[in-house]
Amino acid sequence: MRMKYDEILKILAACGLNCAKCAMFIDGDIKRHTSELKRLLGAFDIYADRFSKFLPVFKNYPAFSELLDHFTHAGCKGCRQGDCEYPNCGVADCYKQKGMDFCFQCDEFPCEKTNFDPDLKERWLKMNKRMKEIGVEAYFEETKDLPRYT
Repeated sequence: MRMKYDEILKILAACGLNCAKCAMFIDGDIKRHTSELKRLLGAFDIYADRFSKFLPVFKNYPAFSELLDHFTHAGCKGCRQGDCEYPNCGVADCYKQKGMDFCFQCDEFPCEKTNFDPDLKERWLKMNKRMKEIGVEAYFEETKDLPRYT
């Protein structure tokens, strides 16, 4: 069943990124799966230290464990809830000021207000052009099962 526009607005940020797929999202798959992996690993630290004597890759386990901890503490409710985690995001306030749901709906799109790095800016342009071309609902259906970090 196809999701309705109003439901999609709870998931897609104004820039077009899927908040539910973000590593920082409070109810996202990354937090859920990371929490489960931490549970399954239990007190693996002891074993990782033991295994590192004959499998050097396990010397990296402390850093891996620290990263898992970070992911399990994700608490962002999403960009539209005022929790944008991207430093100095220009989209987070702009779309509200302009009264738009997505950047492509603005007469100034594309603009230089995003403050995105070159890679993210390229993704932003691609996502918004695609939404404009096929519509928000179709774009969501097309991308909902894809990984966010491609």
